[in-house]
Amino acid sequence: MTVQFPALKNDLILRAARGEKTERTPVWVMRQAGRYLSEFREVRKNHDFFSMCRTPEIACEITIQPVRRFRGLLDAAIIFSDILVIPQALGMTVEMVPGKGPHFPDPLVTPADIARVIRPGTVDIRQELGYVLDALTLTRQTLAGEVPLLGFVGAPWTMLAYMIEGGGSKTFSKAKAWLYRYPEACHQLLQQLTDVCVDFLVAQVRAGAQMVQVFDSWAGELGPDDYRTFAFPYLKAIADRVKEQLAQISPDAVVPMTVFAKGAHYILEELVTETRYDVISLDWTMDPAVSRTRVLSATSAVSGQPRTVTLQGNLDPSTLYGSPETIRERTRVMIERFAAWDGQGQCHIANMGHGMYPDHDPEHLRAYLAAVREFSSAFKSA
Repeated sequence: MTVQFPALKNDLILRAARGEKTERTPVWVMRQAGRYLSEFREVRKNHDFFSMCRTPEIACEITIQPVRRFRGLLDAAIIFSDILVIPQALGMTVEMVPGKGPHFPDPLVTPADIARVIRPGTVDIRQELGYVLDALTLTRQTLAGEVPLLGFVGAPWTMLAYMIEGGGSKTFSKAKAWLYRYPEACHQLLQQLTDVCVDFLVAQVRAGAQMVQVFDSWAGELGPDDYRTFAFPYLKAIADRVKEQLAQISPDAVVPMTVFAKGAHYILEELVTETRYDVISLDWTMDPAVSRTRVLSATSAVSGQPRTVTLQGNLDPSTLYGSPETIRERTRVMIERFAAWDGQGQCHIANMGHGMYPDHDPEHLRAYLAAVREFSSAFKSA
């Protein structure tokens, strides 16, 4: 049975993602719901991280906290969850250790360990990850159409890296060693992760997500050849298969898709010409004007009708440690650079070049959000 949702009052980010003209640049921030907010820390006092993810009412509340605090300044909410719920759904134990981050007490050590996560048949998304779907539906209802709701998954390579390393790493030497020692096992696991990502994203859209993002947080840990072998094909497959499955439901069910391949500067043209992602998110080391030129050059080189690609980003999160005046000026420069190619900054969604940090001042984020609105409105009315 199809769930009926309140009418959407602000569709700015959806229009921007589709390459349509907008009256100003929409803005949201990765990790906008989380540890930098005092209201989040109050909730966190009494709950384990993943128990918050698994409790739809709590996940809904945390998702809406930044929308409530920065009312009128954010153009999207992103569901409070984690990319590592998929390894959990595959049977692995994942803990969130305060001050350290994700920890796998029993990571994959040899290909024989893949038997612990490779299951016959398809993972039952409703059974294993239904709490995320319930949180999406509840949050979509609770937002009452104020802003669109985003869903997400981690990219297969990034999840594989966590599952082998047992957490974050400075070198990712264990995961990279697997690529050379056990390439067939890696492809087997990457395909399994891709299958789950596709099913999970389709389910998220059916549950209420109006746009989705694929986070390849550790993309830049691979060189171009390894990325094209072990990461890019699976990213491409996710977009192709999700859009195909949603189109079978209804043409209206196809939502915009964003990819964030952090650090993989070399793959930008291929993301444009060989995948079906509507939005490409840039990290803070990528110049917006140069990136737009590369995108336009790539699309013009393709035979037939060039497709419109929206860019997302890309203020350095560390900028928020500066004064409100500095944040405002850096945001102005960012908006100008994204606007350089057409003078107005169409096909741009403002964001950070990565997520919020735990010790960021929320009022400094407010300064950023307000500056995006101020300067993008000025450019588009000029």
